[in-house]
Amino acid sequence: MKKLLAVIMILAVVAVAGVMLFPAQMLRLEFARQRLLAGAEVQEKTVAGERWHYLEAGQGPLIVLVHGYTGSKENWLPVMRQLARDHRVIAVDLPGWGESIPLAGADYGPTAQAERLSAFLSSEPEAAALLVGHSMGGMISGLMTAAHPEQVERIVFMSSAGVRFNENEFARRVLKGDNPFAVYEVDSFRGFLHEFVFAKAPYVPEPMLAAIIEQRKARRDFEQRVFTQIRIGPEAFLLQQRLSLIQPPAGLLWCDGDRIIDPSAAPAFAAGLKSSETRILKGCGHMPMMEQPDAVATFLLARF
Repeated sequence: MKKLLAVIMILAVVAVAGVMLFPAQMLRLEFARQRLLAGAEVQEKTVAGERWHYLEAGQGPLIVLVHGYTGSKENWLPVMRQLARDHRVIAVDLPGWGESIPLAGADYGPTAQAERLSAFLSSEPEAAALLVGHSMGGMISGLMTAAHPEQVERIVFMSSAGVRFNENEFARRVLKGDNPFAVYEVDSFRGFLHEFVFAKAPYVPEPMLAAIIEQRKARRDFEQRVFTQIRIGPEAFLLQQRLSLIQPPAGLLWCDGDRIIDPSAAPAFAAGLKSSETRILKGCGHMPMMEQPDAVATFLLARF
């Protein structure tokens, strides 16, 4: 027993030391651990001049998962394990985000990204049985589906941007010209996660937060340019105008504690869509797939 405790203590010390000394590497190791649990592998391919990086797991009807603003394919790891039991699941890094590097001078607004997503889906051997877009990813997925309904059998908008909703503190700050996402210091970033993103923010060691921030700093100008396009530019509510063009049945999934895109967006979507079903989860914020992966998986799988 004493030997076991000694081994556990040594491993704990090594883990702490690793986080302190090599936070970026430890972050990659954590994602690798989550990929192992989900049975997911990193894939990449070039489509229409853009290098796509994505996670893939399972076999069966295709589910495609599209992350939101400042997000990445790793956001979906908590829910991929359940989805991949009977489905082939792909979680993408949208061009310009995650491991997919933005091209100089290229447009990464919602309409341009919708066409890129269409090109990516066209490169797959089958249509998407289910397309799931979170936040900005919901806006992009919706615009793509409106333009290319034959590529999608069903769609889910999760905490999705693209429609007008009841004004909240986040919206008020945006209307004043602020970008609440533009936080590039550890304390302010942690505060942003607690104030806006999560109902109960997960603990992330400070060195790992710093590593995430350093990655984002390299794309600060890119982030701001895209934010302007999706929140206050002429394309900000283009999806709301095109909802009636979306043919596939739609699911609407929100958390009651979403302080970025207020749950009042869900009935705004429902009013414009031809066919939809809404579910509001309790006790979570803007990232339901991370806070309540079981409930999210249940809702998504019920689309089949």
